Amino acid sequence: MPELPEVERGRGLAQAVAAGRRIERVWCADDPIVFDSVGPQRWRRTLEGKRVEAARRWGKQLWLALDAPPHPLFHFGMTGGFKAPGAAALQLKSGPREDPPAWPPRFVKIRIHLDDGGELAMTDGRRLGRILLRDDPEREPPVSKLGFDPLLAMPSPKRFSELVRARGSNVKSLLLDQSFAAGVGNWIADEVLYQAGIDPRRRASSLTDAEARRIRARLAAIVKRAVGANADDSRYPRTWLFHRRWGKRGDAKTARGEPIEHVTIGGRTTAWAPSVQR
Repeated sequence: MPELPEVERGRGLAQAVAAGRRIERVWCADDPIVFDSVGPQRWRRTLEGKRVEAARRWGKQLWLALDAPPHPLFHFGMTGGFKAPGAAALQLKSGPREDPPAWPPRFVKIRIHLDDGGELAMTDGRRLGRILLRDDPEREPPVSKLGFDPLLAMPSPKRFSELVRARGSNVKSLLLDQSFAAGVGNWIADEVLYQAGIDPRRRASSLTDAEARRIRARLAAIVKRAVGANADDSRYPRTWLFHRRWGKRGDAKTARGEPIEHVTIGGRTTAWAPSVQR
C-alpha cells in the first residue's frame, strides 16, 4: 500500500504537472465504488474550468486545491497512484509489476486535461482507492479524523511521549492507527520499531519516556529520508530492515545478521528482529 513517502511523491507530481493550470477537460470512469456514487457528469461539471492552485497532502490523503470549492480528494488505496505522460512510474515493493510505459495507463479512473496540454491521471487496479469531493478537505472527514502528519506536524518530544503512553494497544497497532499518526503504514512502522529497538508486541503504555522519544526520533528520520529519496527504495540505506523484510523467508536476516521473524499483529504481517527489539 502506498504510505506517506509514496503519497508525497504523488503530491509532488501533481504539483509539478497541475499547479497554476486550468482544467480544460475531465474524463472519469463510471465506477461508483471509487467515486463514492458520484457520477462522471458531476465530476466534469465540478472540475472543468477550475484553476488548480496547489496539490496538498495530509497522511495518505491528497487533494487538489482549486480556485473554488469543491476540491477533489484522492486516496490511493492498495495499488493506486498518480501518473502523467513521461513521468517515471513508481514500483512499490509489494505492488504489481508496472507495464511498459503507455498512455493512457491501465486501470485509469480519472484523467485531468490541463490548459498547457499536460495531463494528470489516477489509476487503481484493485478499486480500493477513493476519489471524493470536499468543500473544505482539511476540516471534513476523512482528513479531519486523522492524527498528526509525521512530516508536516510532528508533535514535540514531550507531547509525543504523552500520546504514546496514554494508549493501551500494542505499539505496532498504535503506529498503524491513522487517528494517531497519519500516513504511517506497515513497512514504516516495522522500520521505526526495528531502528528504535522496540518489541512491536509491547503495550504502548509500558514504554518509558526515553523509549517513546526514541520512536519519535526514528519516525521523523525515516519519513524524512524516504521522502528525500522521492520514495525510491533503491536509495534507502542498505542497513534498513526494509530491504530484508519481504516474503516471510525463514532464513531472513538483517544487514547486520540479526534473524528476522514474521508475526501477525493487529491483522498485519510484522517483520522484526527479536534479538535487538525489547
